[in-house]
Amino acid sequence: MTESVDISAKFDRSARLQRRLHELVPGGAHTYARGPDQYPEHMTPILTHGDGAHVWDVDGNRYVEYGMGLRSVTLEHGYRPVAEAVTEAVRRGTNFSRPTLLEVEAAEDFLSLVPGADMVKFAKNGSDATTAAVRLARAATGRDHIAVCDHPFFSVDDWFIGTTPMSAGIPESSRSLTLRFRYNDLASLDAALTSHPVACGVLEAATATAEPAPGFLEGVRRLCDRHGALMVLDEMITGFRWSERGAQSVYGVRPDLSCWGKAMGNGFPISALAGRREYMELGGLGTDAERVFLLSTTHGPETASLAAFRAVVRAYETERPIERMEAAGTRLATAVNALSAEMGLDEYVRVEGRPSCLVFSTRGPDGVPSQEYRTLFLSELLDRGVLGQSFVVSAAHTDDDIDLTVAAVDAALVVYRKAIDAGSVRGLLRGRPVAPALRRFATPRRLP
Repeated sequence: MTESVDISAKFDRSARLQRRLHELVPGGAHTYARGPDQYPEHMTPILTHGDGAHVWDVDGNRYVEYGMGLRSVTLEHGYRPVAEAVTEAVRRGTNFSRPTLLEVEAAEDFLSLVPGADMVKFAKNGSDATTAAVRLARAATGRDHIAVCDHPFFSVDDWFIGTTPMSAGIPESSRSLTLRFRYNDLASLDAALTSHPVACGVLEAATATAEPAPGFLEGVRRLCDRHGALMVLDEMITGFRWSERGAQSVYGVRPDLSCWGKAMGNGFPISALAGRREYMELGGLGTDAERVFLLSTTHGPETASLAAFRAVVRAYETERPIERMEAAGTRLATAVNALSAEMGLDEYVRVEGRPSCLVFSTRGPDGVPSQEYRTLFLSELLDRGVLGQSFVVSAAHTDDDIDLTVAAVDAALVVYRKAIDAGSVRGLLRGRPVAPALRRFATPRRLP
């Protein structure tokens, strides 16, 4: 953002509400990835509502939004069939003392999509599902150690957060039970599985920027079987974005357990643990083994989210949202990368990843990813009506939305070019740069 732009006026109410949030909520947001330190300082919009692929803030600014609720909204904000299904469910009651018909229907819907799963249990967030998978694997194998891929995030619980820089409060006894292996590196997985008796290997089949190398997922399956470990696939992002049947259907691998969430409710809180009957039943009544406390939550089967999920399933049957996301993402990536190349910035700014799950890289003059240059790019986009830490699209992103975004990028790259030529963002960036969400200390964005 250049010094001449009066950002204080444009974000006045948002700034006051952000200060109030810091007084009320640790970190100023209920999710670290939504925190103000993830956005340019003084440019932290507080939103009021959304419609389609657009959102509005308390200052009346309108944005094309990317990321769409941390990838949880694939259809659109306020998608009418979901809203209507939820409204009808709420009218009939949201929580009861016994299972509802919706629980049967939603489970049938889910298992019809995921033929590799025999049983499913619903919950409210992804961390509960992944932690239940780890607990189940430990019970099934009688082992304590787990092997976890070097992907960015799996759970808020100790077994994963203990491996991140934000491990304060987590005992070493918990941290030491989690081993790490590298994606697309079967030797590193084999080493982890050989070093200790391991209950399970946990990974995503693919990420926004990494596809499985030929034979990798098959190799993971083979190594887990050889070492007696369960294969746990995290489908939080890939499910309903790569395919409504999950990445496991795209790449042809059957895990023992899989964990789902995010887009399965188009923003409503619902997640799922699914898997082979022989393991899932350890948390049920069809076993003589010691029972596993698998998933048991008051709000896991509330009717609103189950109704939302069923409406999402119908939408994927009739509206081809993944095809629309792929088309929008391809159009956006092609246009932005062409602009970057035209300005000689293709070594510094580039859109990459699966078209339905795009990210952008922002590098400094030395070619190394830079938080300062990322902040400059985010600032210029925000000032031109584009909000997002990525370019993750939804089925609601229209050609007009993409055109607006490309125009915003075009103008942002002019400023970026100046910063690259100057070798610094000085004079172009106001405030402190963004910082990694998972870091040990509050600096460099500690509150003044």
